[in-house]
Amino acid sequence: AAVGIPAVQLRTGGFCHLDASMVKKGLDTMDLNAFDLIFIENVGNLVCPAEFDTGAVKNAMILSVPEGDDKPLKYPLMFTVCDVLIVNKMDFLELTDFDMQKLRERVMILNPEIRIIEVSCRTGHGIDIWADWLRNEVKAFIGGPA
Repeated sequence: AAVGIPAVQLRTGGFCHLDASMVKKGLDTMDLNAFDLIFIENVGNLVCPAEFDTGAVKNAMILSVPEGDDKPLKYPLMFTVCDVLIVNKMDFLELTDFDMQKLRERVMILNPEIRIIEVSCRTGHGIDIWADWLRNEVKAFIGGPA
């Protein structure tokens, strides 16, 4: 909201995740006709959010390089339910033992349909690819040329 983009805070009431009923309460406060795209930012862990349906049309996950390439082994469900995986902080890659090829292999075993996009918010690398993916998904959902 600070930059002029409407935001609604959803409260989990102590739960470790959002679910569709919580999201609906937030959506009920908005004029949905005013938006083509709404982001639902779930609780920031890799366990609970994957287990509960928020009603989202598409699910995205952000994994930062410093978190490690082993996350698909520890939290397979999250990688199974996502449509796109954003690997952020790619500018840190050479400073860590993160193995992008291992990550890709592990993720593709769990979810061969997932799109993996490498980005760096610091350098801007890959942001255009992420934005294009979002635009194409919105157009496909509401109808019209991609």
